[in-house]
Amino acid sequence: MSIVVPDEILTATRMTDAEMRQEIAVMLFQKEKLTLAQASRFAGMHRIAFQHLLASRHIPVHYGVEDFEQDIKNLREMGRL
Repeated sequence: MSIVVPDEILTATRMTDAEMRQEIAVMLFQKEKLTLAQASRFAGMHRIAFQHLLASRHIPVHYGVEDFEQDIKNLREMGRL
């Protein structure tokens, strides 16, 4: 599914496409609709950068089982486990 944000909305909010994606990702993460991994992917950011964005807004990180399993998978793929 694709979502098209009209240019007039971006202009009204004074946001870029990337900033809008980040805002949506933060909101969905805060509402626990997306995991940390999902939200960081949606935002187009590395997970650590997304965590820094959350920290800058004083939003606690909910690190669940799915996030842990994704981290293990990533480490295995990188040959670190």
